[in-house]
Amino acid sequence: MRASFFLGLMAMVLLTASDLQSQTPVVTPLAQPAAAVSAADQAAAQANLVLLQQLKTANAEMLKKQEAVLTTLDALQKAAEEIKIYSKRG
Repeated sequence: MRASFFLGLMAMVLLTASDLQSQTPVVTPLAQPAAAVSAADQAAAQANLVLLQQLKTANAEMLKKQEAVLTTLDALQKAAEEIKIYSKRG
């Protein structure tokens, strides 16, 4: 019983292995050499870089303004809490 189970298992392994080996190979094309960058592409890339730098500067300014507003709001919140505390005392 045990021997027939082992033989059956070995036969399944051999059949599976033969199926795996009979697959067709995958052929990939060779990599193409990089094309030369034209002057127009370089100009467009330079314009994009300038635009991105301007956006970065604008974002930094916006973050500074937001930080100032948050600081002001924190001060107002603390003042409101103090008013609540003083109003409960009197």
